[in-house]
Amino acid sequence: MVTVRSMITPSKPKPGDRVAIVSPSAGLPGLFPRPYELGLRRLRDDFGLVPVEYPTTRVMGAAPADRAADLHAAFADPTITAVITSIGGDDQITVLRHLDAELMRANPKLFFGYSDNTNVLAYLHSLGIAGCYGGAVMTAFGRSAAMHPVTAASLRAALFTSGPYELPQVWAYSDVDQPEWVDPEFDTREPPQLPCDGWSWHNADRVVEGESWGGCLEIVSWLLMADRAVGPPERYTGGVLLLETSEEMPSSDEVYRVLRNMGERGLLQQFPAALIGRAKGWSIDRRTTPAERAAYVAGQRQAVLHAFGEYAPDTMIVFDVDFGHTDPQVVIPYGGRVRVDGPAGTITVTY
Repeated sequence: MVTVRSMITPSKPKPGDRVAIVSPSAGLPGLFPRPYELGLRRLRDDFGLVPVEYPTTRVMGAAPADRAADLHAAFADPTITAVITSIGGDDQITVLRHLDAELMRANPKLFFGYSDNTNVLAYLHSLGIAGCYGGAVMTAFGRSAAMHPVTAASLRAALFTSGPYELPQVWAYSDVDQPEWVDPEFDTREPPQLPCDGWSWHNADRVVEGESWGGCLEIVSWLLMADRAVGPPERYTGGVLLLETSEEMPSSDEVYRVLRNMGERGLLQQFPAALIGRAKGWSIDRRTTPAERAAYVAGQRQAVLHAFGEYAPDTMIVFDVDFGHTDPQVVIPYGGRVRVDGPAGTITVTY
């Protein structure tokens, strides 16, 4: 059993509170208003929160300093009780050098995001502020037809409650033929569901409880290359590693090489447990067949096992956890407590 380091857990919002909606990666709400407006409506009507937009939320190509200024304004405003991202992107790493560490440390806020928002989550983690991996407006809240009940329940727990929350396993998920954001029937078209297995365990012979860190594998690799918000490997000793891949579907070779380099840096060896998100095997830009999807997912799993086998063979690994670029999407605390119980086959997070 590992004792979790002391992290600041920001206060939780309550219905009626104002929450910031920001786009620190890309102002995609300006290009694709349909899922964005749907997500805002659900935040208001279903969650009882008051979304507050900032100047760059709907602006594509906004300067990194301007996006950072929106984060500063949201964190500094005492009437804002949480910060929720609109969507991800691929440019958020350029925002980090503009952030005011003292301002954000003095005004901790609960931050929700995934994918490219791994950048800000890792930055906040380096300041000792816990966040939430998941919950973007245009995807989790703005899902076509209706929010997935598993996603909605996890978001309610992460937003409004404190304490342990046992993650559910699911037996169907959405991956192929998802409604496009420009589809005029987006609001009513239910994403098709595919049957799936539950979690798959490796070295499931113990209980690990530790502080979570990680995120989208591609973004973690960029943070390591730029030497931003990571720090020495020993910072993560005894923790639970979170890793998942995006809709860009990196090859199994790339997944292995990123993990190999994390191992060479001494990072993989610090984590006695790792949660691997359910991999996307289809995207709008890469419409795979069922056989191709199965081969891609199997190859990614083998790449993970290969790298851990070389650098951290005793790490307990759980595959196909429903976080990150998947639907449904559960929220995982970032810098919070995660308990991985191999013998019981359960994962319990603390919101």
